[in-house]
Amino acid sequence: MITTDLTPGSPCWLDLGAPEVTTAAAFYGAVLGWEYESMGGSEDFEGGMFKKDGKTVAGLGKLTEEGARPAWMIYYTVDDADASAQAVQQAGGTVRVAPMDLEDWGRMAQFSDPLGGQFAVWQPGKNSGFELADEPGSLSWTELYTSDAAAAKEFYGGIFGWQYSEMELPGGGGAYTLITPAGRPEDRMQGGLMELPAENLALAGGKPYWHPVFNVDDCDAAVARVTENGGSVQMGPEDAEGVGRLAVCLDPANADFVVLKPAPPS
Repeated sequence: MITTDLTPGSPCWLDLGAPEVTTAAAFYGAVLGWEYESMGGSEDFEGGMFKKDGKTVAGLGKLTEEGARPAWMIYYTVDDADASAQAVQQAGGTVRVAPMDLEDWGRMAQFSDPLGGQFAVWQPGKNSGFELADEPGSLSWTELYTSDAAAAKEFYGGIFGWQYSEMELPGGGGAYTLITPAGRPEDRMQGGLMELPAENLALAGGKPYWHPVFNVDDCDAAVARVTENGGSVQMGPEDAEGVGRLAVCLDPANADFVVLKPAPPS
């Protein structure tokens, strides 16, 4: 499970790059019950924070990068963002945004893996990351779709020291790799990665991509809110044994995410 005990290699933050901030804020407010707090707009910046029950859960900013698709960016805790940037380059990845300080909040950097999957790191200052996780209306899992699972495991394992275990998918659908932070027990499992043919990665132009999974009280009700508010559904709702009831969704700008009603503990 994802927690707010943000140890190295664990997800600690996520933000959405959206073409229309007000549209995105209204959509996620309706779907996940989030409240949006603007940090003030200007010609150079427009965005703010999403909160759930008074606790910060994610960020939102206007998409300004030319050619970029609307998408969620997931950040992982590191001790040293500069060392992470060096490790990414040495492993064949790309530094998209060089390490930079965000005042005294912390130090961040954004990268691409060797096949183009985008992710980010956060070196905490006075801010460690989100304040709510694994509860309804917050992040509960992260997931990578990639055309080369073995290469992804080698790359991310080298960057973050992640521990992996394999789970066979039903119906002969191959293997799903489960991710746990280095040195943590399996109850701190935080995400997974799955190999798909490049033609099934059309959402990102054939490149790998990460997406967030949000905990919800009722998957079907959440899906209804998605479609009622201008979003769409790629898959589901459907039951996954031992996981829960889930659906893969797109917001009005086609940024992808998953809603999951977790299965009761066995």
